[in-house]
Amino acid sequence: MQEKSRTSAEEWMRSRPDIVVYVPSQDQYTGDNEHFLVFETPGGDLLALWTQSSVEGKGDNHLVTARSTDNIGWSAPAYVAGSRQGERGNQASWGFPVVSRQGRIYIFFTRDVGIYDLDSQTCGTMGSLFSDDDGETWQSGADIPMPRTVYDHPDQSVPRNWIVWQRPIRDSRGRWMVGYTTWSSPAVSGLAPQGWYSKDSRCMFMRFDNIDDGPDPEKLRITWLPSDNQGLEVPFPGMNELSVAQEPSLVLLPDQRLFCVMRTYTGYIWYAVSGDDGESWSKPAVLRNRDGGEPIKQPIASCPVYKLENGLYVLIFHNNDGNLGEFKPEHALHNRRPAYLAVGEYQPEAEQPIWFRSPVMFADTDGVTIGPKATCEIATYPSLTEYKGRRVLWYPDRKYFLLGKYITEEYFD
Repeated sequence: MQEKSRTSAEEWMRSRPDIVVYVPSQDQYTGDNEHFLVFETPGGDLLALWTQSSVEGKGDNHLVTARSTDNIGWSAPAYVAGSRQGERGNQASWGFPVVSRQGRIYIFFTRDVGIYDLDSQTCGTMGSLFSDDDGETWQSGADIPMPRTVYDHPDQSVPRNWIVWQRPIRDSRGRWMVGYTTWSSPAVSGLAPQGWYSKDSRCMFMRFDNIDDGPDPEKLRITWLPSDNQGLEVPFPGMNELSVAQEPSLVLLPDQRLFCVMRTYTGYIWYAVSGDDGESWSKPAVLRNRDGGEPIKQPIASCPVYKLENGLYVLIFHNNDGNLGEFKPEHALHNRRPAYLAVGEYQPEAEQPIWFRSPVMFADTDGVTIGPKATCEIATYPSLTEYKGRRVLWYPDRKYFLLGKYITEEYFD
């Protein structure tokens, strides 16, 4: 039986956060808050970037930012781009930042142009914004051309179906790189055979080759990877011809290889490794706690891995295969909890190059739903910073509250 909910004014305390970034008001336009990416600006502040809407999929996605100078106190959200209140269309969704060495900050996002394939929030061009004053103000930049693949709609006027959800990392040569999900057009693959969770999809990558020089967006040079233009695939259970591999998360290993984890519908996290900065990849395999060890369970939900300054790694996941109590794998509003943390260590001689210690529960909602989406998920689409001596996981609580929690040394003992 679900625990009786606190009042909405108190409900943000349920996961025991250390920091509160944003608690929505009664304004329905601000009720859905997700894709929560916090990063350090060139000037030394923290800037939070997220996608806000009345409710996910409603058609009024917009990007907002908030600022902190001390890791604790945060400004009110400031509108950056996308649908205005009461507007449908003109959405800006799933923005991600890139900070150049030159000092210019970029935001790239899925831009709604009014032509839809799968849906209105994952089908769009690659929009751009940039700031030369540490993220205080933003200028609109040119759309970034995205090369077509065999998975896209044959009509080139129909944009690709894609999103990025993580902050980029630097590859072995110091270039910013990020993974993205690309979904196949129904015109190519047909409709999803079982539900939203069975849409044909795979993981691909983009590398920003000259962004550290701070060029205007139309002068950016981007390499689209892998070089075979096929992407990382994981078979959908019972349908080997269908791939469901989504939301890649990257870290750079000490041997300069890239390590990527991704969500699937198999009940487990999968991973792949690249020895050439994403040009090619190993065949994806189930992620285990160690070579020959236990598979790491995960419903179809984001499962980021982060590299820490101390040389260890942190995996954030939900530690169940989608079957959670009365709920089944397709019930993503209810099985994306609790959030667990597992510390990883690099193993230079192993087949799987990161081995993970026993997971520790990090945060939970106790199965209590709240927010316009009526979900009890937690720590989906989070981010991590190491700033002024504090290591923080920044996480959405039920895609409603935006919170922070310290990753203390106790997790590493």
